[in-house]
Amino acid sequence: MTSSPDTENHGASCPMDYVLRMLMGPWTTYILYNLRTYGPQRFGELKRRVSGVSAKMLTERLRTLEGAGLLRRDYEATIPPKVTYSLTRRGHELDEVLGKLADVAIRWEAEDAARRSLKAAE
Repeated sequence: MTSSPDTENHGASCPMDYVLRMLMGPWTTYILYNLRTYGPQRFGELKRRVSGVSAKMLTERLRTLEGAGLLRRDYEATIPPKVTYSLTRRGHELDEVLGKLADVAIRWEAEDAARRSLKAAE
C-alpha cells in the first residue's frame, strides 16, 4: 500500500489516526466488544453475536484485526477444523478506552431518548 504525502503528513500530526481509522471500519467495534465481553469465540458463535454481518464481511474484518495484531486466530486441525478468535494483549489495551466509549454511548443514547420523549410530549 502506498501513501500519499497528505496521509503521511496527517499521520505525523495526529498519532491516533491509524487506530481511529481501524476502529471505524465496519463491524470492528462490535467484534471487539463481543470478544472483550464474551472471551474467545469460534467463527459461527461470533457471527451469531454480531447480528447482521455477512460471513464475507466478518472474515474480512477478522483478518484485518488479526493483521493489526488485535486478534489471535487459533487453528486446530480437527475434523471439522476448529478456529477460535481471541483478543491479544494489544487488543486488550483497548479495553479501558472502549469501555469509556461504551459508557458515553449509553449516556448519550439515554439523553437523546429523554429529549425525544420531551419533544413528543409537547
